[in-house]
Amino acid sequence: MKSLLASTCLFLGTVAGSSLASAADCGSVTIASMNWQSAEVISNLDKIILNEGYGCSAEITIGDTVPTITSMAEKGEPDIAPEAWIDLLPDVVKKGTEEGRIVKVGSPLPDGGVQGWWIPKYFADAHPDIKTIPDLLKHPDLIKDPEDPSKGAIFNGPQGWGGTVVTAQLYKAFEAEKAGWTLVDTGSAAGLDGSIAKAYERKEGWVGYYWAPTALLGKYEMVQLEAGVPYDAAEWKRCITVAECTDPKPSAWPVDTIVTLVAKPFSEKAGPEVMEYLNKRSWSNETIAKLMAWMTDNQASGEEGAKHFLEENPDIWKKWVSPEAAAKIEAAL
Repeated sequence: MKSLLASTCLFLGTVAGSSLASAADCGSVTIASMNWQSAEVISNLDKIILNEGYGCSAEITIGDTVPTITSMAEKGEPDIAPEAWIDLLPDVVKKGTEEGRIVKVGSPLPDGGVQGWWIPKYFADAHPDIKTIPDLLKHPDLIKDPEDPSKGAIFNGPQGWGGTVVTAQLYKAFEAEKAGWTLVDTGSAAGLDGSIAKAYERKEGWVGYYWAPTALLGKYEMVQLEAGVPYDAAEWKRCITVAECTDPKPSAWPVDTIVTLVAKPFSEKAGPEVMEYLNKRSWSNETIAKLMAWMTDNQASGEEGAKHFLEENPDIWKKWVSPEAAAKIEAAL
């Protein structure tokens, strides 16, 4: 789960010498916005706070997990990936960190991210014997492939998502094709969401990749399938996160570590105030879920969601920034 956005920095009031130095150090910034709701809103939040509070000239660039993190690890660009699910690309992140191209700076979601295969609660209630992936794979007739009703359907995310790679590998690992299942490419974040909404409206069976925290799982009550096997960190690293690997073995999903990644060159020029903000900036899964629900109900963009959060939650975000930056941000709002 948009076009390139850009904004120029807005200087409000009298700027102290230290703030001028900070602005000069910060300069232009590229912020990666992944194509899911929480990542879109936090990238816009960073853009507003860095521009208005710290005199940066930040712009948003659209990205996805795999290409963005790979580019940062190999080329040191873009400058910031606010919400990076790094367990999906452990080797890439490790290499980029060791080679001095990227640094980990705090976590926007310290509660962690939950990924996996989910089924609707009404489906789980109707089939209490289905609790694990192997349990479900015995019943391809319960969730029919719209293109071939003789097979079951497992709905995957769009290309470019790390979770899409993992789902495809687990599809192989659990031998789902042999059990009579098709892996359905939903094409986009909207396509994936739409497949869940359609199933709910019709009270039909559905199984596929999704993650939390999300507004959609707040709206549609879903149950995560257990893997039926333990989490295997070595196998996850060896094959499950590697698209080219041909012999994945079953494993449970881990609770994902989510961090902010910053390109090393930017971390060295941004100045201590900016880096302190990026290190402090975090919110609970409950906070972001409520914000995403508001965005969904109001069809709000990431930028609108960020502004709404700043207007409604000064008690949270003021703890992330300096008093001088807080005053400038409030004036801009």
